[in-house]
Amino acid sequence: MIFILSKILLFLIKPILWVFVLLIFAIASKNPKKRKRYLIVTLIFSFFFTNAFIVGKVMNDYQAGYPKPQKYDVGIVLGGFSGLNKRNNEIAFNWAGDRLFQAIALYKKGQIKQILLSGGSANLINQKIKEADLAIQYLKLIGIPDSAILIENQSRNTIENARNSLALIAKNNPEAKILVITSAWHIPRAKLIFDRQTKHKIEYFPANFIGNTDFEFGDFIIPSATALVTWELLFKEWTGLIVDRLRA
Repeated sequence: MIFILSKILLFLIKPILWVFVLLIFAIASKNPKKRKRYLIVTLIFSFFFTNAFIVGKVMNDYQAGYPKPQKYDVGIVLGGFSGLNKRNNEIAFNWAGDRLFQAIALYKKGQIKQILLSGGSANLINQKIKEADLAIQYLKLIGIPDSAILIENQSRNTIENARNSLALIAKNNPEAKILVITSAWHIPRAKLIFDRQTKHKIEYFPANFIGNTDFEFGDFIIPSATALVTWELLFKEWTGLIVDRLRA
């Protein structure tokens, strides 16, 4: 039930939905003054949530930085970076694919000994296709040996990622040094969740940063659909962070 309710909540926190509702109120209002107010608020919301500079600055302040280079026994790659390409029944990487690519690079550099793929299915209907199962096929395809791969294919969210991954590591190597590899904007929430479930110190490696470090003139004045998507992502993370803090 909680899993389903979370999906509904994610729909309700979309900024584009708020703008749309305000516009409906403006059109439906029979009072000229109220209609004007609704239109003004709609314009303000639209400008704010489509401004690439504003969301870029927020993202840059929120996202985690890189840890000091060192060696780890296991690098946990959090799911959410891929799905199934139904045209060839192979893995299809999405915009978060950098999570896995950074893990591969760290392995090739000798900074992690094993890659733990943590991800089941977040689909409400089809639970058969497991993300970790797709990813392991890719790792084998590019020459990563079986001995360097661990798999956890049951988790549907970050809490389950942490619980299942840490249990698997504790079973195989209780004293392992752990590095969690996930999106830079997801690290604050991932850190809260993972650190609650273990007494061992865990480090976090950021992937697929969002937002520019340098801005152009157009970022200040030209509406951006990408900015809307980025705000939606941030609201999702912040909502999850609040809920996870309250669970303590």
